[in-house]
Amino acid sequence: MTSDKTGKTGKKRTAEGGGDVRLSGIGKTYGSFTAVHPLDLTVPEGSFFALLGASGCGKTTTLRMIAGLEEPSCGSVWLGDHDVTNLPPYKRPVNTVFQSYALFPHLDIFENVAFGLRRRGVKSVKKQVEDMLELVQLGEQARKKPHQLSGGQQQRVAVARALINHPKVLLLDEPLGALDLKLRRQMQLELKRIQTEVGITFIHVTHDQEEAMTMADTVAVMNGGRVEQLGSPTDLYENPRTTFVANFLGTSNLIEAEVDSKSGGDIVLKGGDGKLVLPEARCSAPATTGGKVLVGVRPEKITLTHADDAGEIPVGRNRITGKIAATSFIGVSTQYVIDSSVCPEFEVYVQNIDRDTRLVPGADVVLHWNPAHTFGLDAAQDIDAGVDEGAAV
Repeated sequence: MTSDKTGKTGKKRTAEGGGDVRLSGIGKTYGSFTAVHPLDLTVPEGSFFALLGASGCGKTTTLRMIAGLEEPSCGSVWLGDHDVTNLPPYKRPVNTVFQSYALFPHLDIFENVAFGLRRRGVKSVKKQVEDMLELVQLGEQARKKPHQLSGGQQQRVAVARALINHPKVLLLDEPLGALDLKLRRQMQLELKRIQTEVGITFIHVTHDQEEAMTMADTVAVMNGGRVEQLGSPTDLYENPRTTFVANFLGTSNLIEAEVDSKSGGDIVLKGGDGKLVLPEARCSAPATTGGKVLVGVRPEKITLTHADDAGEIPVGRNRITGKIAATSFIGVSTQYVIDSSVCPEFEVYVQNIDRDTRLVPGADVVLHWNPAHTFGLDAAQDIDAGVDEGAAV
């Protein structure tokens, strides 16, 4: 399990440990079933951190242990310098926003947001509530009831109600799951804006890859109760370390190839009817001559050229020949499925700018790409891991 002690977002921890959320050897079992294997994880103070994974991967259990809603079977939870493992939820400086907004239907928006302050005996709430409603851009909706608002507006009320208590950490458990696609995308930007403005730590649980990659500074991809890989969205997408991450975060074309030789900083591989070049720095597997490596490339990194124009392809690019099996127009791009000797369903995304009318099912084509866009994985892994759970980003 990867432990991030320094903070991937580049924000330095203070000498005292700041307000980081630190999980030390934390795990959870239910009888003989292990929901979360013992893990070490640091969420840097002030960052937007996402726990991403398919249903049952342990992400929500991890979040609930931070919140105090679930008792760890082992390990400890730290908020800054304070071990809060044995503290009840109401004594932890955290608040949670759930997928179900849990707003009080009989109270207007102002009173929903003011509820926590009034419960604590705060006398003058007007300025704080108004400021919080302005933050979530709902100042003009203050006297409406929840049912008069859209789903996205209700979710913003839930965020405002959680933030008004000034928690050190805001936990978000699939907060956008009940919204339609357009609203969800709007709320992704809204949540990121709010987090940037208030500057507190957000820990966000989601199964939606786009959600995590749009909002988070750092993403922990979880699988089977373990953190499969931890890093920035860009790093995870461009440099997956396992087949699960490669397939779960978007689409990857994976080719089993044999190591032929090494040249400078590159690995030369035999793949199908030709050779492929892989930068050694982008290979997470042992690369010994004669050994197997899974060569990966993302569909949008590939250029598709009709076989008649193969002579125009620049020297030095990785090449694979094949035949178009199917095409699908998806608006901004066209998705091609190519049948080739190295991969029966090689996917290529071509932006719809100048469409080549010859690129139709049955056409012979050459797929080519810059070797720098190639990554290498251990061939001992399941080549299809994460395919069923993943979706295109």
